Amino acid sequence: MAPPIPLYRNDIVQLRKPHACGGDTWRIVRLGADIGLRCETCGRRVLLPRAELERRIKRFVARGADE
Repeated sequence: MAPPIPLYRNDIVQLRKPHACGGDTWRIVRLGADIGLRCETCGRRVLLPRAELERRIKRFVARGADE
């Protein structure tokens, strides 16, 4: 089992599939077992389990501050 990817609040990630609004960049707004994301295009907020988010991440656009 691979170690978890370090995620921080305010990281901006690009996911493999675009959102229904057409945007594919998301800001991490909540950390825990479930990760809270906000779409940078339309502002929609969603919760994803950490394991699912780690599979969906294509790349990091910007990194938030290490808290």
